[in-house]
Amino acid sequence: MSEFQLYFTLGKDHILDYANGYDHTLFVVALCALYQMRDWKKLLILITAFTIGHSITLALATLKIIVVSRNLIEFLIPLTIFITAFSNIFRRTEVSDRTTYINYGYALLFGLIHGMGFSNYLQTILGKNKSIAQPLFAFNLGLEVGQIIVVSVFMIISFILVDLFTLNRRDWKLVISSAIAGIALILMKNTYPW
Repeated sequence: MSEFQLYFTLGKDHILDYANGYDHTLFVVALCALYQMRDWKKLLILITAFTIGHSITLALATLKIIVVSRNLIEFLIPLTIFITAFSNIFRRTEVSDRTTYINYGYALLFGLIHGMGFSNYLQTILGKNKSIAQPLFAFNLGLEVGQIIVVSVFMIISFILVDLFTLNRRDWKLVISSAIAGIALILMKNTYPW
């Protein structure tokens, strides 16, 4: 396996490993809870904004340009999940352009926080590797592919339940967002750093 394949797989598995990457999956699903299948372009931009934010701080933290307490980051990650899911509860079912732009901002900003959470592990794997550009690119590309898989599965389930079985979209959004917000509160309680 080439170095590129190794880091690509690591990035993809980071989100698809539900036992260890469930927080990442919860955040991505919370971002998508407002959207329908026809909004696929908006969703692609949304998860790409998250990947960009994630990439920036992952690189900066891996290079030790920024150093943030691991305990603080472990608390902030579920906080970002909670804020995203909780805000969904109070949003209209039809997504306006304004809401979409706010979500792009959430994705980018909160991606910055999530990127710091994985940097220690990546530092360990990279060791004293002189150039981290290719491993980081491969990792983030794998992350993006993993997110597209999660979003695709979620949107197919959403389409089946809401569009085919005529489940009320508002109820679907409320159930998904409330469940994620509840899980995030538990994670926040378990990672409270003070």
